[in-house]
Amino acid sequence: MGCDRNCGLIAGAVIGAVLAVLGGILMPVGDMIIQKTIKKEVVLEEGTIAFKNWVKTGTEVYRQFWIFDVQNPQEVAVNSSKIKLMQRGPYTYRVRYLAKENITHDSENHTVSFVQPHGAIFEPSLSVGTENDTFTVLNLAVAAAAHLYENPFVQVVLNSLIKKSKSSMFQTRTLKELLWGYKDPFLSLVPYPVPTTVGVFYPYNNTVDGVYQVFTGKDNISKVAIINTYKGKKNLSYWSGYCDMVNGTDAASFPPFVEKTRVLQFFSSDICRKTRLHFTSSFSACKS
Repeated sequence: MGCDRNCGLIAGAVIGAVLAVLGGILMPVGDMIIQKTIKKEVVLEEGTIAFKNWVKTGTEVYRQFWIFDVQNPQEVAVNSSKIKLMQRGPYTYRVRYLAKENITHDSENHTVSFVQPHGAIFEPSLSVGTENDTFTVLNLAVAAAAHLYENPFVQVVLNSLIKKSKSSMFQTRTLKELLWGYKDPFLSLVPYPVPTTVGVFYPYNNTVDGVYQVFTGKDNISKVAIINTYKGKKNLSYWSGYCDMVNGTDAASFPPFVEKTRVLQFFSSDICRKTRLHFTSSFSACKS
């Protein structure tokens, strides 16, 4: 009995030691295999997992809007009173659900070029109202006319057209009109070939953003999806210095093996500049 117990202890110790040795050997080997697989699959080229998910974003991307509704338009227009605003929102749209187009690979400099089609789908469940909610806001066409055409004679003509179109400094429009465009009655009367559709994001739907040229990561895995040029340029010419540079990714993907100390940079064509992300803290899902 004593021998059996001692033999069992010895056998257990031997097996444990062997497993520990194997674990010490296999863990780094396993890590090497995993890293090799990741490096292979994150390259942006035909046949990889990353390329498939990159062409058409697998996760849902949303854009939210808050609108400032003018509460006292008559008082402001007539008496130059202090404007009173009410913020309303969010109104949520799903974007980036369309696949990239005109994808062209350049094997010499390890880049891929593409354009991103624009589209926005309203998401009622993530919004406080509907696209038909109305807001009283500044009339962009009327407000801009006086600053664009300062000649007194021209302003007299424009004022007559504003009155004829029954336009004023403020107007009431639906959310859909404000964001995606509406036919302006004042601009429609201007006897010159000027655009008559006004909207904060007009034109958006059925348009494309780009051309983007990004690195595939084939020669350097740390450069995966990082933008090389935007519309053929490395600078925007909107800002001065560092802010004007086009770098980082489009925020849809980032290179692998990102550490917490690394600053993530991404470029947004909507705000015509790049921005940065710094790690601050981690969180875990709440358990019921």
